[in-house]
Amino acid sequence: MSTSRRPILSVRNLHRSYKSGPKTLHVMMGADIDIYPGEMVGLIGPSGSGKSTLLHAAGLLEKPNAGEVFINGRECLKLPDDQRTAIRRETIGVVYQFHHLQKEFSALDNVAIPQMIAGKSHKAAEAEAARLLGIMGLSERSHHKPSQMSGGEQQRVAIARAIANKPQVLLADEPTGNLDPTTSGNVFQSLFDLTRLEGVSALVATHNMELTKYMDRVLTVRDGLVVPFNR
Repeated sequence: MSTSRRPILSVRNLHRSYKSGPKTLHVMMGADIDIYPGEMVGLIGPSGSGKSTLLHAAGLLEKPNAGEVFINGRECLKLPDDQRTAIRRETIGVVYQFHHLQKEFSALDNVAIPQMIAGKSHKAAEAEAARLLGIMGLSERSHHKPSQMSGGEQQRVAIARAIANKPQVLLADEPTGNLDPTTSGNVFQSLFDLTRLEGVSALVATHNMELTKYMDRVLTVRDGLVVPFNR
């Protein structure tokens, strides 16, 4: 893990509430978080505690009611939509509980296409996709479509896709939540190994306490705030 003390990602005083009929549900109530270069941080808590809300705000996927999100020291929430989109594309990778692969394309294509959208040549994108799939143990599956792969294999393709454009930060929202315990452990080991190899920082939301053994730090959401979790 890097010893640099400048965060890549900082969230400050995050507030997020939702209307539920006549009531207002307050999910985030002043949450702060810092993610430093090269570290993997776990974010635990039960369903509904606000883990996904925090990740969506940190990834510039939705705007909170109040607060600030700094990426490489630059406050991003006040930027125009196109600038936020560019920062998200160039800096942030996202892995969800469900893989969201393009079912009509092969594993290789699913990892190559986001690179081509970002401007890389077809040849270079395929070469990088093949490299990442090899690291994930999927070289022999690279020309298979998602329907021809197991759930764990599909999620490893999704992880490779999230890393393909070399983000500085990977945000993973219950990345193994849809898998059985054995497959979950294998997929998370792949996620851990790849982020370490590629030098990517990661914030991983999970309710699986077994996965916290991989983390440099573990945080939890409590009463709308993010606080350290004592393992």
